[in-house]
Amino acid sequence: MSSAESGEAARLDKWLWAVRVFKTRALATEACRAGRVEVNELPVKPARAVRLGDTVVVQQGVVQRTFRVVGSPPSRVGAALVPDYCTELTPPEEFAKAREMRVQQILAR
Repeated sequence: MSSAESGEAARLDKWLWAVRVFKTRALATEACRAGRVEVNELPVKPARAVRLGDTVVVQQGVVQRTFRVVGSPPSRVGAALVPDYCTELTPPEEFAKAREMRVQQILAR
C-alpha cells in the first residue's frame, strides 16, 4: 500500500517539493522558515506533518496559492500526477494579480 493510500503524514517541506510547488526542497524549507507557508491558517515549520484534508497556503511573490492535501507522494512526482496528491484551491484572481504585475513592470520600462 502506498503512503497516499495509507494516510501517512509527510514533512511539509518535502510535500511542497514533491507536488512541484517549489523547485527544490531547500526553497520549500526557506519559505516555511520565513513564514510564507501556513497549514490550516497557522504558520508552520518545515518539519510539520501534513495529513489528508489539510489546507496549505503558500505566499509566492504577489500570489497566495491554496492547496488541499489529497495524498502524500513517496517522492517527487511528474506534473501530470500532481492532481492525485493535491487539489488547487487558488482563485483565478490571484493569478491575475501576477499577470497584472508583469504588465506593469513592462510598461514601467
